[in-house]
Amino acid sequence: MKQLMLGNAAVARGLYEAGCCVISSYPGTPSTEITEEAVKYSEIYCEWAPNEKVAMESAFGACLAGKRSFCAMKHVGLNVAADPLYTMAYTGVNAGLVIGVADDPGMHSSQNEQDSRHHAIAAKVPMLEPSDSAEALAFAKLAYELSEEFDTPVLLKMCTRVAHSQSIVETSPRVEPEMKPYEKNIAKYVMMPGNAIRRHPFVEERTRKLQEWAEAAPVNRVEPGRDHKIGIITSSTSYQYVKEVCGERFPVLKLGMAWPMPEKLIRDFAASVSVLTVVEELDPIIESHCRSLGLALVGKDVFPMEGEFSQNLVAEKLGMPVHTGRAIEDPIPPRPPVMCAGCPHRGLFYTLSKNKCTVLGDIGCYTLGAVAPLSAMDMTLCMGGSISAVHGFNKARGAESEGRTVAVIGDSTFMHSGMTGLANIAYNQSNSTVIILDNSITGMTGHQQNPTTGRNIKGGPAGKIDLESLCKAMGFNRVRVVDPYDLKACDAVLKEELAAAEPSVIISRRPCALLKYVKHKAPLTVDPGKCVGCKNCMKIGCPAISIKEGKAHVDATLCVGCGVCEQLCGVKAFG
Repeated sequence: MKQLMLGNAAVARGLYEAGCCVISSYPGTPSTEITEEAVKYSEIYCEWAPNEKVAMESAFGACLAGKRSFCAMKHVGLNVAADPLYTMAYTGVNAGLVIGVADDPGMHSSQNEQDSRHHAIAAKVPMLEPSDSAEALAFAKLAYELSEEFDTPVLLKMCTRVAHSQSIVETSPRVEPEMKPYEKNIAKYVMMPGNAIRRHPFVEERTRKLQEWAEAAPVNRVEPGRDHKIGIITSSTSYQYVKEVCGERFPVLKLGMAWPMPEKLIRDFAASVSVLTVVEELDPIIESHCRSLGLALVGKDVFPMEGEFSQNLVAEKLGMPVHTGRAIEDPIPPRPPVMCAGCPHRGLFYTLSKNKCTVLGDIGCYTLGAVAPLSAMDMTLCMGGSISAVHGFNKARGAESEGRTVAVIGDSTFMHSGMTGLANIAYNQSNSTVIILDNSITGMTGHQQNPTTGRNIKGGPAGKIDLESLCKAMGFNRVRVVDPYDLKACDAVLKEELAAAEPSVIISRRPCALLKYVKHKAPLTVDPGKCVGCKNCMKIGCPAISIKEGKAHVDATLCVGCGVCEQLCGVKAFG
């Protein structure tokens, strides 16, 4: 059956058809929908894990038990899971294990633009790289075959454009292999030094065999062209841009296996063209491999190292006609991201800004607290980094910073990697204040459940971690809960905890305003006769509030009646 399918949905379909039985993932754009689509297949057990490392270890346990398994994450999530990945390359697998990783060229929703192909090379595991939905489905199935044939975990690399675009796929029935028997094998699976050193030669031999496979593999193919003046080696979405710009004019070597790459196939292709050109997003991985073969080429001396490519960019760099399309006479106004109307984080960030706090932030939708007019964030590094950083900041500056510096972290991010940082504060006793922004969901990636919500990936009942009890059990005597819609209470609690001479945790708790079960109050209105145009209400940066003809105006289609703006109005114009 042929149908249009999102790239991530196609991966999920490939997992289903290949007989995958267990999926453990952590949500991260642009990988999230793989697991959200896979959970629709009742034959696959799916779960959200607290973080990517746990997800990968759970998937490894499932493959060790004899069932095909999978885990998904975004590119920075693979950093978190690198610890088990690099050793799994030595142990190999029992049943097939596939790891989905989605890169984000252009950083649409990420804090860096790293290239995950480096992990494949460094970990010495194969990586497949589809360029459309049909390949996403086919490569997911192929990955299991490679995993079991070569005794290795296999990385399946998506990127934003492939993950979130649709193209035609052809589906097939599910074929679930019999469960592989589990046999105790200390030499293979217990990676203490004496065993691990004997597994390393296996890894190197496996890489040589995989490279031989890549020479004739159909995922690496030469497409003929009329003009051999230029020959292009490319992959992923760059392949789509090249084909759209060049059509059948130039021959193309399309690499579906990102690592290991073939040698003879590339040499033969290079010999058939006058000028070898490599078109790849981000780092010069293909280019470096070609140069190691002694080949002269055009690559990153022409194509940029940063950002997403496009048809126009590829056309320009190849000296082809650029399609400008219909000109837009008026420039499109910028639309920067902003916290939603009624966002529970807004009142807390307003309080931090008002008190001129130094705020060490974290990864989540609350990172938008850094945006004007709140501008209430000084640093964002990585998941969980806020808590560890506030400890180091206060250890370095002492009393000078302790009374005005805080860490802010979301409930899901706290579960992901905040607990160890909090344990460090409790153990090494810095006088630090940590604020957990508990909006009862994983907000940034689209409302996925987490260990604090009491619901599993399907919305059914699950174990629920109590944040107050957890923080107290970790050694914090001062644990306060505050409603971020109550500005007066927020201000009082913040001042008290910053003044305390011991570590403390503030839990800012109110559900995300976009959750379906949250009941909103009626939208507020402004009495123009009372409004004096002071613009105090604009200080919170709510998208529902604007100034029209010198008076505050509330957009009733956006306002959820949270009342935060009302508390800022000295003339009581809101009602």
